[in-house]
Amino acid sequence: MAEFRPMRRNRQQLSREECERILGCCTSGVLALTGDGGYPYAVPLSYVYADGAIIFHSAVQGHKVDAIKRDSRCSFCVIEQDEIKPAEFTTYFRSVIAFGRIHTLEDAAEKVQALRLLGRRYSPNDESGLQHEIDKSLDHVLLLRLDIDHLSGKEAIELTRARTQ
Repeated sequence: MAEFRPMRRNRQQLSREECERILGCCTSGVLALTGDGGYPYAVPLSYVYADGAIIFHSAVQGHKVDAIKRDSRCSFCVIEQDEIKPAEFTTYFRSVIAFGRIHTLEDAAEKVQALRLLGRRYSPNDESGLQHEIDKSLDHVLLLRLDIDHLSGKEAIELTRARTQ
């Protein structure tokens, strides 16, 4: 396993529990992979955080899929807060970065469970519509799970100060 560097401004570091809370409440993030020609490839996507992993779906082909096949290592960034403070020339931010590896879900039951988690996250009150969507898409959707090796969260020093006073 890789060794992850410690946060330089560790006073602003969020606890693991707070990082997991943020992953659980946000609905989109940016997945960063090693893309074509070694260039970084970052793609925004919707996700659900469940059982300590990040679940998302994809088409079965494309840049993202090719990058994952070449190297499953990735990072995933979520921004919970980004409040611009013009008079202070700063932003009051709170964000989380997860580092890990992506795995393709192959088992049919796992795929259905992942689709249910995603569907209930974004359409929580439509079970019949969700079942229809699962039946329609199961054979041509790729379901992916990011298993987290390292989780890091940080907030603006102003938020840290306000929280600890």
